[in-house]
Amino acid sequence: MAFESLTERLSGVFKKLRGKGKLGEADIKAAMREVRMALLEADVNYKVAKDFCSQVSERAMGQEVMESLTPAQQVVKIVNEELTRLMGGDDPQQLRIKNKGQTVLMMCGLQGNGKTTHAAKLGKYYKKLGRRPLLVACDIYRPAAIDQLRIVGEQAGVPVFEMGTEKPEHIARKAMAYARDHGNDIVIIDTAGRLQIDDTLMDELVRIKQAVEVDYSLLVVDAMAGQEAVNVAKTFNEKVGIDGVILTKTDGDTRGGAALSVLAVTGKPIYFQGIGEKLDDLEPFYPARMAGRILGMGDVLSLIEKAQATQDEKQAEETAKRMMANKFDLNDMLAQFQQIKKMGGASALLSMLPGGAGAKVDVDQLDEKALPHIEAIIYSMTPEERAKPSIINPKRKRRIAAGSGRTVEEVNKLLRQYEMMQKMMKQVKRNPKGFMRRLSSIPGFRGMR
Repeated sequence: MAFESLTERLSGVFKKLRGKGKLGEADIKAAMREVRMALLEADVNYKVAKDFCSQVSERAMGQEVMESLTPAQQVVKIVNEELTRLMGGDDPQQLRIKNKGQTVLMMCGLQGNGKTTHAAKLGKYYKKLGRRPLLVACDIYRPAAIDQLRIVGEQAGVPVFEMGTEKPEHIARKAMAYARDHGNDIVIIDTAGRLQIDDTLMDELVRIKQAVEVDYSLLVVDAMAGQEAVNVAKTFNEKVGIDGVILTKTDGDTRGGAALSVLAVTGKPIYFQGIGEKLDDLEPFYPARMAGRILGMGDVLSLIEKAQATQDEKQAEETAKRMMANKFDLNDMLAQFQQIKKMGGASALLSMLPGGAGAKVDVDQLDEKALPHIEAIIYSMTPEERAKPSIINPKRKRRIAAGSGRTVEEVNKLLRQYEMMQKMMKQVKRNPKGFMRRLSSIPGFRGMR
């Protein structure tokens, strides 16, 4: 996940501070040196890292820290606030969509950064909000670019306007007339990219902006490009003028420096982040939540929102009743695993829990590829075996393993996991208040009872 290495380094820095009790000026300077090195290793712009550490140092040497009973916690609080400010403040930046007429979004960026896919993701995102988006194919150079937009548009359930290899500015004008005639209130223009920045690319974008009134020029940048992504953002802003950024591949980058640098360098906010390959894997960029994840505090709000978006309420209520009645069986366990799969997998969920990002967990338990194996094993059981796992003897295990194409060891491992979950459910039933007390003692869960 994004910022994994940075989270690990910062956790080490704060652990040292907590071990010191009262902090002196030398302690804070030493800590800030390590923080600066951690930021630079995460590919954060040098000037941004330097200014950030200066700001934190200045605040950390003030009375609120030096006279505090828990100075290390105060330093973490300051770092959290400054990280949030660096990425855009407490509230996410939102595109202002017009109530009348068309809001025009122009996607721009280098080739291979995901403009076409993210045009469809944006279309699907706004369609879910009750809007009527239209995708416009203005990438007339890349082989099969129009076909790709047509395919992802169909998958997203969003119409695509295309005119073959006509001039992009002419296509954009015609698309606006089409949108007015057909009641499309958001027009998303997919433009051409290049392997590197050149004048031809920039001139074309400028001509499109002259042909139609573009409300937002959104630069799509690859988080894995690190500092180079920030340089690209700076150049596009100077030559074309951008209004904001969509950061892609934030699920795969372990450094994430682009997210921390782009606003400070360009003055333009990050509006959205791509968190996976599916068309649903797009979400607004929340600076405060991202800061919490970087510092290992988790992102419980995003976790709750994911659960609400993917959960079948009736099924969840039924499962909860069965758990409290101590009737939790392998059918319920399968339903839980499938729910985790819908929410992005166990590793994605773990990164949102307080302390989860740096947790050392058995990789096998978090391997998303294991979920189909679990499904295969459970589906190879008889209805009676799923309802009463206690009847599964060695002979049945061999049959289940053979039927699912897995090993007896994997069947045993799954049954052990089931027993552990069942024990946990019994503990919750016996002492629900105690369980909630333990849960609420975790930073980030306080105040949720």
